[in-house]
Amino acid sequence: MADVSSQLAAGERLRQLRQSRGLSIREVARRCGISHVSISLIERGRHSPSVSSLKSVLDALETTLSAFFSDPLPDSAPVVYRAHELVELADGRSLSYRQVGRNPSRSAMMILHERYAPGADTGESPYRHGCGERRGSEEGGVVVAGRLELTVDEQASVLEPGDAYYFDSRRPHRMRNPFDEECVVVSAVAPPTF
Repeated sequence: MADVSSQLAAGERLRQLRQSRGLSIREVARRCGISHVSISLIERGRHSPSVSSLKSVLDALETTLSAFFSDPLPDSAPVVYRAHELVELADGRSLSYRQVGRNPSRSAMMILHERYAPGADTGESPYRHGCGERRGSEEGGVVVAGRLELTVDEQASVLEPGDAYYFDSRRPHRMRNPFDEECVVVSAVAPPTF
């Protein structure tokens, strides 16, 4: 953090992270053993901390150096994601799951733009997710184009454009497109357990 602009950026990022955790400067200082004056100077970009000092502050904020410099903060996460910014989670050819945002682990839900080519299948064996969650996990979606065969608990249904589904994703389920045209679905999973 040698130049002034990087000091300001890191200081602002640190302030946003501290505030997103609901902590005062004095509380962070108490937790890490660095004076509140020093932390204030870091946040205002007037002091460049050593790596060990920054690591101590980040430990008090329950994050790592790599996460601090790579993960978007809740206050600074983008509002709009362009099509080319969605993150592909599947093969992208026969089956495409394009995720909104880079890291939904700190989010309340995960949003996907799904595409099923003719013959695409999530697998012959039904799957489930969110089994370790105390409250369970929910999954819902709307078919935008084409048709989708959805099987939940061995009950199969064919959904057409405008049809929707919503279920506890701890239940065994499978999705496939046995039809001749591509199927497009917009879905959400809460919490992000997919």
